[in-house]
Amino acid sequence: MRPARIVAFSGNVRRPSRTRALVEAVAAELGRRRPIDLKVYDLAEIGTGLGATAREALPLPIAHMIEAIEASDGLIVGSPVHNGSYSGLFKHVIDFLDPAALAGKPVALTATGGGPRHALMVEHQLRPLFGFFTA
Repeated sequence: MRPARIVAFSGNVRRPSRTRALVEAVAAELGRRRPIDLKVYDLAEIGTGLGATAREALPLPIAHMIEAIEASDGLIVGSPVHNGSYSGLFKHVIDFLDPAALAGKPVALTATGGGPRHALMVEHQLRPLFGFFTA
């Protein structure tokens, strides 16, 4: 059996990043349970080229990340909470994904926040977003 192709994506633009640490911790736990082939991406690496409005205009590093997400067997996504939701750049990346490529794909949803008011972001923002993709 081949290892599951897992992509972890952190929607944080700074380093060090609690959000990246969280998605990596989830990936490490998954890796302890079964063999995985892991690729980790974050906005700190690719965010500067996200001014494109069409997928064909994306710089190669971002286009390769989108392709890796679509070809993966599962995703681990995380975003810091900004005003009760995910960041705009995080959503911009998600907007480039082909909805059919995520259909039925398992996705672990994570978020990092600064207080109790941020606790429902996963349930009220991320879950409906990936529910749209039927992930």
